[in-house]
Amino acid sequence: MYDIKWSSPIEVGFAPGSAQMVQGPSEALNCLANLWPDRRGPLYVAARSVCRAAVAGRRSAEEARELFISATREAHLKTQ
Repeated sequence: MYDIKWSSPIEVGFAPGSAQMVQGPSEALNCLANLWPDRRGPLYVAARSVCRAAVAGRRSAEEARELFISATREAHLKTQ
């Protein structure tokens, strides 16, 4: 298991006036499991899978980052 970081962190607004800084696939998995809204579609499932694979060293951190961003868009979450 690797604690890898993304090239650039993602700030995600899960609640009005509150944002979470996500710096890598491990933190993304935590957000997907514990902070995600009820909007869970195919990109959510894909992001969860690729983040797990990145943590295990089977996929790149940047692949996980791109899918996580796509999942935030699918869930209509604000990102920076």
